[in-house]
Amino acid sequence: MRIVRAGERHLDGVMDIENRSFTDAWSREGVADYLYAPDGELLVLEDGDTVVGFAIYHVSFEDAELYNLAVLPERRRCGAGRALLDAALKGAALRGAQRMFLEVRRSNDAAMGLYRSAGFAVCGVRRDYYDAPREDAVLMDKPL
Repeated sequence: MRIVRAGERHLDGVMDIENRSFTDAWSREGVADYLYAPDGELLVLEDGDTVVGFAIYHVSFEDAELYNLAVLPERRRCGAGRALLDAALKGAALRGAQRMFLEVRRSNDAAMGLYRSAGFAVCGVRRDYYDAPREDAVLMDKPL
């Protein structure tokens, strides 16, 4: 398995994971915008020809934001999410970011556990941020 910057050939796999993972999935066009974004990156973890997971992050001056991270349901809890998170953190730091932010559904205990284990801390809440179902977003950040 290896982590690479995504290309056109990865989009179908990324969209499959996106649609299987989120009730408020991004559009294909929204994901594709990060294939060549100068201020962000779409990373994929591939196992042969299979996209196992992906991460999207954006850097703006000294701050970075992890927009999206997801892994195939059948490949979760095997280190894929942590590998993608570590790669995004490293990539953001190399682009000059000094801190990374993210938002996560309050009910997503697995993701919050991953982020806490990587050194993220809760820094706020956005009430009723998510739709389908309506739910708060927990804001987390980590110095890089």
